[in-house]
Amino acid sequence: MSTASEAGVEAVAAVVDRFNAAWNAHDLAAAIALTSEDCVFESTSPAPDGERSVGHAALRVAWQPIFDDVTSRFTVEESFTAGSRLVQRWRYDWDGGHVRGIDVFTVSGGKVTSKLAYVKG
Repeated sequence: MSTASEAGVEAVAAVVDRFNAAWNAHDLAAAIALTSEDCVFESTSPAPDGERSVGHAALRVAWQPIFDDVTSRFTVEESFTAGSRLVQRWRYDWDGGHVRGIDVFTVSGGKVTSKLAYVKG
């Protein structure tokens, strides 16, 4: 792998690391600041395809309930980067339960441009 490729992979991982830290700090403003104006989020529900939200205003509406639950926490179990994409296997815990899933992130220009979420079960 070339040095330029390694730097790109590291930059993508660094953006997603900061994004994850904002989620676990329940800092919605910081998470939104790490997304592009036209960021696409596809949630895990309702089944079977989830809900698609595009742009900062829609992301705030979709994510606010998650950020409001101060008992919740995402734990990254594993991740790998391929070009501008990062795939992350995670566990999401809240008071009384948990779920495991995967996010597929796309990063461009130092911002998350898409976050596609999938869950087990």
